[in-house]
Amino acid sequence: MDNDGSITKGARSNAWLLAGNYFLLCVGSLSSSLLSRFYFVHGGGSRWVSTFVQSAGFPLLLVPVYFCSSSVSGHRPFCGFSSRLLWLALGLGLLLGLNNLLFSCASSYLSVSTSSLLLASQLAFTLLLSVVLVRHPITFFNLNSVVLLTVSSVLLALNSSHDCPPGVDRRHFFLGLAAALGAAALFAVYLPVMQLVYRGLSGGYREVVEVQVLMEAAATALAVAAMAADGGGAGGGKWWWPREERWDLGAAAYWTVVATTVLAWQMCFMGTAGMVFLTSSVNGGICMTALLTVNVVGGVAAFGDEFSGGKAVAMALCLWGFGSYLYGEWKMKAGAEAEAPPTAMEEKEKVKAMETSGDRDGNDGNV
Repeated sequence: MDNDGSITKGARSNAWLLAGNYFLLCVGSLSSSLLSRFYFVHGGGSRWVSTFVQSAGFPLLLVPVYFCSSSVSGHRPFCGFSSRLLWLALGLGLLLGLNNLLFSCASSYLSVSTSSLLLASQLAFTLLLSVVLVRHPITFFNLNSVVLLTVSSVLLALNSSHDCPPGVDRRHFFLGLAAALGAAALFAVYLPVMQLVYRGLSGGYREVVEVQVLMEAAATALAVAAMAADGGGAGGGKWWWPREERWDLGAAAYWTVVATTVLAWQMCFMGTAGMVFLTSSVNGGICMTALLTVNVVGGVAAFGDEFSGGKAVAMALCLWGFGSYLYGEWKMKAGAEAEAPPTAMEEKEKVKAMETSGDRDGNDGNV
């Protein structure tokens, strides 16, 4: 009885943790995309600054590391890492830093709606890599999703002549397209690799946060080194104040945007890490894709992005691909549950029902 109670309590705790991480992912993904574009729309011009703020908030993660309990008794923060895990986390951090740079390039050259639709193609990349790395089964429905998301990206590229933001020429627009697709592909690599890393952790959710701290520290170091090599900012300006970038909202607004963007990206990254740890890389990719399509609406509402017929068709294809993938996953899960052997709890309930039925038959015979 005590064992059943502890299982129920653990399941309830995981459910709350999953809900909290989904909330972080939802709020962080939507706000970080809009704030990153806001920086460039109002005169920010340093892509390295935009890259830096995506990971610079990693010290905030030290709060849950040092104030949350570990699933392993006596586990001290950052002391349970093997040398292999340490180097793997730092290497993934550099990959994350490169991904952040590509996202910054996409945000500077593309509207939020266009970049979000292109980044939604990461579900296709995630699926293909999950098949290779974590042996995720492939079906007609998720293959259909890959095709639809690919066609959506091609359609956006063909519609480029009507979708260049003000001040962006076609060459830089296509550079933004390439950066967005590159960011989608790199993030797709990141998700299944992180799932493999998390499988080897024994310290529970807190150790996941520790790994995230190391990765973001490496990504931040990469951005700082690049800013130093670049002279601090675009046009010789200092990164902490974009004099040469003609920021048009004043110092208070600048620092507010920087601070809120740092916080938003931490929410996004931790929400993603939590979803991968608690579910799977593919499920994390699904959630990201759903939120990216919502970002399209956010871009139209916040910045007045043009929503042409070609972009509407691309969004419809994204939603179709997303729905096809969800239906395929649901169908596969339903089939697996139907074929799965009964659990111990189900066996216990079945035996109890048979005993109750036998007692009832015996009582009827005595009568």
